[in-house]
Amino acid sequence: MTSTRLQGKVLRAAGGQPLLAWHVARLRQAGAPVYLAITTNAEDDPLADFAAREGLLFVRGSEADVLARYQQCAAAFDLDVIVRVTSDCPLIAPELIAEGLAAYRAAADPGLYASNAAPRRSYPRGFDYEIFSRQLLEEAFAHATRPGDREHVTPYLHQNRSGQVRFLNLARAADASQYRLTVDTPADFELIRILLEDYGAGALNGEELIALLAAHPELVAINAEVEQKGHD
Repeated sequence: MTSTRLQGKVLRAAGGQPLLAWHVARLRQAGAPVYLAITTNAEDDPLADFAAREGLLFVRGSEADVLARYQQCAAAFDLDVIVRVTSDCPLIAPELIAEGLAAYRAAADPGLYASNAAPRRSYPRGFDYEIFSRQLLEEAFAHATRPGDREHVTPYLHQNRSGQVRFLNLARAADASQYRLTVDTPADFELIRILLEDYGAGALNGEELIALLAAHPELVAINAEVEQKGHD
């Protein structure tokens, strides 16, 4: 809720409901339980209220040490596999997450890190997900020391600093990484608002969203100048 570039962004309303409601509804379509890892800041009390209304399980922990917050959540609910997504992606593609989970489970490898955004991005920013085992999460929690590793959860894993991580990059055949469907600035929010309210984007899957953007360069231009902040 204290985002520096767009305060309160995940609870801003578009298409009749908060962005976080769109996000959670799409995540639920992926076929896995959804948990919120919220900070203990008083400013984030509305997120805990949202979780209670939506029937979502949640934990509250450190703002700066997001890795610890993830570990806390995994321990609290005894999770064995974690799918990490960020809350500012209201048009995330649930079918991609489901495909990623199926591929991850088929590999049956607790040392595997699977993602559609690392080490190479080929989908729009806003479709990102990462999948890893509780074992790898605990390893990162125990050994990651750099502030950026603690803040961004997975750099310790996808930079393979333990030397034991194996990678699965779930890439799109044709690169669509030029599109931006995450919300970090007013321009990002305006694009998402237009997509939800004027183009029915909440009912579109990932490929339909990509096709919509490809057909409407004027929409892409709305947030084309936004530079991603911080960790990629």
